[in-house]
Amino acid sequence: MSSGYHTRWVVPPEHRETEEYRAAGRRMALAEAVYARRSALGWTVAELAERAGLDEETVESIEESGVDPTLPLIERLAAAFDSAVRIDPAGEPAIRFEAHAA
Repeated sequence: MSSGYHTRWVVPPEHRETEEYRAAGRRMALAEAVYARRSALGWTVAELAERAGLDEETVESIEESGVDPTLPLIERLAAAFDSAVRIDPAGEPAIRFEAHAA
């Protein structure tokens, strides 16, 4: 079997610093955050789309890491979720939607 880095998903350090790699990480962080919060609320894609004023295809694209996380989009999703949002761009990008404290 081949021992190239693609067979083990090892990314060379110099690739981790490229803007393309970091942008993909941000898209994946948004996808994970949206899916996790939507699932925790028990909402369908259609329900989130309606609450956020988006179409279902856009929500699906977000959850498939196909949309760049712009601030207006994150604000729209946070409002739809009635949540605070936490963004940690250090290292591997991370985004979390958290319920407002009661």
